[in-house]
Amino acid sequence: MIDPVAYMDNQKRITLNDGCVIPQLGLGVWKTPPEETAHVVREAIKLGYHSVDTARLYQNEAGVGEGLAGSPDVFVTTKVWNDEQGYDSTIRAYEESCRLLKRSVLDMYLIHWPMPGQGQYVETWKALVDLQKDGRVKSIGVSNFEPEHLERIMDATGVVPAVNQIELHPFFQQEKVRAFNEQHNIRTEAWRPLGKGQLLDNATIGAIARHVGRTPAQVILRWHLQSGFIVIPKSANLKRLAENLDVFDFSLDDADMAAITALDREDGRMGAHPMTARF
Repeated sequence: MIDPVAYMDNQKRITLNDGCVIPQLGLGVWKTPPEETAHVVREAIKLGYHSVDTARLYQNEAGVGEGLAGSPDVFVTTKVWNDEQGYDSTIRAYEESCRLLKRSVLDMYLIHWPMPGQGQYVETWKALVDLQKDGRVKSIGVSNFEPEHLERIMDATGVVPAVNQIELHPFFQQEKVRAFNEQHNIRTEAWRPLGKGQLLDNATIGAIARHVGRTPAQVILRWHLQSGFIVIPKSANLKRLAENLDVFDFSLDDADMAAITALDREDGRMGAHPMTARF
């Protein structure tokens, strides 16, 4: 039985460039069915999760809000979807997300994709900047932004995102984007950290898992944590929720870390490319 107090004591918190603090490991709810979301979130909080990541696209913000009832200290992230970009529509999307999440102030609000073909992400970023200035969002950031997108919004507003949430796993490590993030004090947050499960049968990961007496998923998440990434594994399975959180009482040595880092592939991307995504 996991002791949630002990796990929260063990969890590292990441301080963002705006001074806000986020747990380094959180719960992702992409593809969690709306009718199951409240139960999953409640059980995750019981286990010791203190951060939940959702989005307008997921259509389960209401379930997250229900599951968070009575847990005001859980860090909540949501995202504006592509068809709601633009200054005014972003403000309206934010207000609807707050209503569904039952929060008057959001911990973090992100632009989900840059969608450069739409040409609206700078105006969308300006809306996030104003929401933060007005005290309606504590931290603002982006998801799936390439360096050129980041440069453009920073040049236009003078405001640096707190987080850039990107596809990141041992098969696809995004060194160029991570280097830009680090240069500008933007925290890298990993979505799809387990690589859609494709890494779980990898021989290198398996050998390390046997060596440290942990599961392949735990080894991969530990690699993320020791690399300094914020990480949001998703699961609606209570056993896997507990497994994913049980990663704070062991560590990987330098050789293990190097072996996992060596798994990077040029063709490792599993999701859409930010420059060409069409949604």
